[in-house]
Amino acid sequence: MPRPSPQRKPRASSQARIAEILAAARELLAEQGMSGLSIYAVAERAAIPPSSVYHFFASVPALLEGLTGDIHAAFRACLLEPVDHAALNDWHDLSHLVEQRMLAIYAHDAAARQLILAQHGLTEVTRADHQHDLELGRLMQALFNRHFPLPQLPTDIDVFALAMELGDRVYARSVQLHGEITPRLAAEGMRVFDAYLGLYLPAALPKRPQPLADALPQH
Repeated sequence: MPRPSPQRKPRASSQARIAEILAAARELLAEQGMSGLSIYAVAERAAIPPSSVYHFFASVPALLEGLTGDIHAAFRACLLEPVDHAALNDWHDLSHLVEQRMLAIYAHDAAARQLILAQHGLTEVTRADHQHDLELGRLMQALFNRHFPLPQLPTDIDVFALAMELGDRVYARSVQLHGEITPRLAAEGMRVFDAYLGLYLPAALPKRPQPLADALPQH
């Protein structure tokens, strides 16, 4: 029996069109919020026929799900950026560095704030965000383990993903109240992140003499 052919990647032209659609959706989301987003509005902003948008995204929730993945790519990238091992005194330094990088993304990306921190009630987006958080949690755990030998962590929960989601709850509260993450609530979110990790990481966790090589999975 012949083997099924492997699934093909989208052609370069398709990838470019998807990028155009997501860029248009990102602009509309940042400018007008969820209320200004429709397939026809995205098509008009991207200067393409609505049928071209429907070809890749069958509905607004599907489009937002795709945009969620696009936004999370920035969070993945910030976890893969180099870290100055010599500048780390303890794991809290690394914790603060990671959170500051993520806060910078939120500060400069209104679409990220709308999708991840605002209340929209879209199940597809919430589910996609949670799945991406699990991936980010694994990357973050690998990053911490690169610089600090981690103790045995629970296997029935994702400690780093949950810590990140708890911090996001504080940032979401700030966006709901003030339309942005204020410095005061940014600090509170970082405290929540640190406090939860502190339930599992000893305060005196020693730093590795040298960071582990190839500790972070590439995506």
